[in-house]
Amino acid sequence: FVQLDRTEKVKNCQDPEFCKKLVVDYYFEKVQKLKFGIYDIDNKSFDLNDDDYLGGIECTLGHVCIHVSVFTRPLELKQGKLAGKGTITISAEEIKDNRVVHLEIEAQNLDKKDIFGKSDPFLEFYKQSDAGTWQLVYRSEVIKNNLNPCWKKFSVPLQTFCGGDFNKPIKVQCADHDSDGSHDLIGTLETTLAQMQTAGAGSLVEYECIHSEKKQKKKNYKNSGIIRIKSCKIETEYSFLDYVMGGCQINFTVGVDFTASNGDPKSPDSLHYISPDGVNEYLMAIWSVGSVVQDYDTDKLFPAFGFGAQVPPSWQVSHEFALNFNPSNPYCQGIQGIVDAYRQILPQIRLYGPTNFSPIINHVAMFAAHSLQQGTAAQYFILLIITDGEITDLDQTRQAIVNASKLPMSIIIVGVGEADFKAMEFLDGDSCVLKSVTGEPAVRDIVQFVPFRQFKNAPREALSQVVLAEVPKQLVSYYKWQGWPPLKLPEIKAM
Repeated sequence: FVQLDRTEKVKNCQDPEFCKKLVVDYYFEKVQKLKFGIYDIDNKSFDLNDDDYLGGIECTLGHVCIHVSVFTRPLELKQGKLAGKGTITISAEEIKDNRVVHLEIEAQNLDKKDIFGKSDPFLEFYKQSDAGTWQLVYRSEVIKNNLNPCWKKFSVPLQTFCGGDFNKPIKVQCADHDSDGSHDLIGTLETTLAQMQTAGAGSLVEYECIHSEKKQKKKNYKNSGIIRIKSCKIETEYSFLDYVMGGCQINFTVGVDFTASNGDPKSPDSLHYISPDGVNEYLMAIWSVGSVVQDYDTDKLFPAFGFGAQVPPSWQVSHEFALNFNPSNPYCQGIQGIVDAYRQILPQIRLYGPTNFSPIINHVAMFAAHSLQQGTAAQYFILLIITDGEITDLDQTRQAIVNASKLPMSIIIVGVGEADFKAMEFLDGDSCVLKSVTGEPAVRDIVQFVPFRQFKNAPREALSQVVLAEVPKQLVSYYKWQGWPPLKLPEIKAM
């Protein structure tokens, strides 16, 4: 099993309701095995191996889909062994709508729930299912010690928010957050998206926040505060396919590590040794990733570079030399062209060091920055770096990645050999936001690291699937951040 996604963490709660939606592509023709695992997390580590496993279930996506509304199963520690009395309830729905609801909400005069200090309010939004039950669709951040909070602007897919039905009832619950998980209800309201949509351009939509028990007990009870919709906008969210079918070109560049730690290419122990059947881990990584990416590039011309070697005729160390030895035209014809250039250059260079990533990242970033002058979603750049180990210029690389996160660019790092790749995992930024040495955070996560050893005995497509899994999301997040639609807008299908 490979982790696809995980929910948010709900603190101090034995009956958690998770609001983050997990999106999975559905293929009718495949048996898609899924595993849902519940963990008790007591640390800040992203790794789940040091957390307590509370149980889970295994099923297929087809099984989830046939239970159109919801299905509940007992949690198991392993097949056939129940994890106490815990259960998991899963609901699934097909995403048919690519519109998104953007909301800005504030409140006034909320009830004070804490003895010491004011309330710490947060909002929860629920949609009504076809069965009449309420289903959590969004949970806001907590605003500390404030009876007149203004929550951050947030977005929810229209499908998730109300199933695309503007008149479907929506319940909004306002509560006072307590760290022990026993949140105190401040009040609730019911509305519809159609009503909320009337907000904007200076006209707020106001709702009384009502605590029903308080209302019954107190004769002079008015409300527990006012919830105000400042803005409610609905926008179309474009997909990766919308962009590439709309004319966005994917530009693929390869960087190959030729440092001495790889070993002498003539020795069978070397990572650059080409076996009698004509392969090594570097070539397999180039083929796996390149064979998928090349379909999205119309001219099939790919720049390919090496780093960390002494190159003729001066025999100076270079960290961005063209694999075809033509610095003015480093383009190779197709993936086969990269493979041919790699084979030809191996006997002509001396493996050396150190292992510096920043020159080649900055090289590709320069082209990505130049493409910004078009001001359209016309070009996106993918850099594949294949390396055997520890990085020497970590600080400079961190800065290069933070700079590149502002550009239409993704970086894929494939680690070959048996080295310790802790620095690569750090650059991946999955466990926390990558920051430069000066503390500047990356605008978005653009790095995906994968150790090749996990895929040695797997089919070639397994590596490309995992390596390229984040690219579509990264491309879409970039153009969304810029506010750029596809070059050619998709045709609206009649409903």
